[in-house]
Amino acid sequence: MKIIVAPDSFKESLSAEKVAESIASGILKAVPNAVIEQIPVSDGGEGLLKALVKPYGGRLISAEVLDPLQKKITAHFGLLNDKKTAVIEMANASGLELINSEERNPLITTTYGTGQLIKAALDKGCSKIIVGLGGSATNDGGVGMVQALGGKFLDKDGNEIGFGGANLQELHTINLDQLDIRLNNCTIIGACDVTNPLTGKNGASMIYGKQKGASPGQQLQLDNALTHYANIVRKQWNIEIDTVNGAGAAGGTGAALIGFLQAQLIPGIELITDQLNLEEKIANADLVITGEGKIDQQTLNGKTISGIAKIAKKHHVPVIVIAGSLGENLNKLYEIGISAIFSIVDHPMSLENALKNSDQLLQRCSENIIRALTIKT
Repeated sequence: MKIIVAPDSFKESLSAEKVAESIASGILKAVPNAVIEQIPVSDGGEGLLKALVKPYGGRLISAEVLDPLQKKITAHFGLLNDKKTAVIEMANASGLELINSEERNPLITTTYGTGQLIKAALDKGCSKIIVGLGGSATNDGGVGMVQALGGKFLDKDGNEIGFGGANLQELHTINLDQLDIRLNNCTIIGACDVTNPLTGKNGASMIYGKQKGASPGQQLQLDNALTHYANIVRKQWNIEIDTVNGAGAAGGTGAALIGFLQAQLIPGIELITDQLNLEEKIANADLVITGEGKIDQQTLNGKTISGIAKIAKKHHVPVIVIAGSLGENLNKLYEIGISAIFSIVDHPMSLENALKNSDQLLQRCSENIIRALTIKT
């Protein structure tokens, strides 16, 4: 039996690499001679650096940046072995996991640190930059990122607006005269983990604002601010950033990439599958096991699992999903090629215990799945 183990990370618990190792260990307990290929993947969020830099002999470069709450931290970006391509994981500079849960507040968090990483990559002479959009703590439409690169976002009095999504409501004029000129000769690709537009009921604020710390009222406030921002961009620059698929990625950072940095937005999982030749590997497998921390309706919006399932369905390879928790109304996931979905939580336990024991729970779950599959009648 040849098995591809290609999971994403379990947020706040295990990296994609560790999840793959745990699943593989469980499989081998059931079938010691199983042929397993571990391929940790990412949809553009956490894990993109490991997924792309290590297989291509790249290295990590450190840079001092501001985190979402403007505290100085050391972040990293990947420099591939061609010395011209940088891989930036937005979560490394502007990520949700960089701040405590009680500090999460998308009204004030900024993507400035992500812009600083882009600048650091330009300083290294990079002419191609891949920006992984996922896991952000922000909802500022990517304005902070552009500010770090020289863009000016001004209020009606000509003063720069403050950081954070709430301040977008004060935006009156955008000035790009001092935008880093090196961007003109740089190809930028935004690897999206979702396909949501910038605003509306399926936009950045209304779908993802809650997990970043926003109350229902604040979600509406942020959506209104992003709508105002999109209207200013449309009026001043005749650029549509609102309804583009992926514009709502990372709190609207996708919108800033296409609006100001002439970036191309592509699903992160498509980027990964192409770079890692994942389709050919899946086509030659008997089974694919993938997974992530939570499975719900958002999984359909360009996440790792949906991308892998579509490839496997094309080649008639069954896909089993292992998750930390399961949301409601998962029937549509079976339609895209998933054969079965399992939670690692096999008895009542607190979230804290589930996160703490994810390794053992993953091993036990994967072992039981394989034992069930290999029962001879």
